[in-house]
Amino acid sequence: MLSLLKTDGCFLKDNYDGHFTGSAWILSADKEKILMTHHKKLGMWLQLGGHADGENDLLKVALREAKEESGIQYFNILSDEIFDLDIHEIPKQMNQPSHKHYDIRFLLETDPASNKITISDESYDVAWIPIDEVIELNPENSIQRMVEKTLAIKNL
Repeated sequence: MLSLLKTDGCFLKDNYDGHFTGSAWILSADKEKILMTHHKKLGMWLQLGGHADGENDLLKVALREAKEESGIQYFNILSDEIFDLDIHEIPKQMNQPSHKHYDIRFLLETDPASNKITISDESYDVAWIPIDEVIELNPENSIQRMVEKTLAIKNL
């Protein structure tokens, strides 16, 4: 991953050797729910996030994508440190080859009661999912890992 940082275009989505993406793992203020999107292209429930589009500050990317995908404009950044890192393969789609995403994930929080969700064109749905139901919607290791980290934080 460190060698990827030295390559031109590591923050651009058309770099099919792999590129960085930024994501937001968003907790409700009471830490009982996670804001997730039912992603259209991938057909699965995921954390909000996306391509850097040339931006090398991946926390900014995570915030931008969270706002665009949910319509919520205010998030509390719980830490500017990386919450999770996941390297995963994106399958071949129409005119792009399969490639790797180096997804840097940050921990955010907002209050569901004071924020109305707007669903973007990239999603079938965006919803607050009770933390004990997240793995039922997406049992992938990276999601399970973030749920476990969240439960550890919640129990502190």
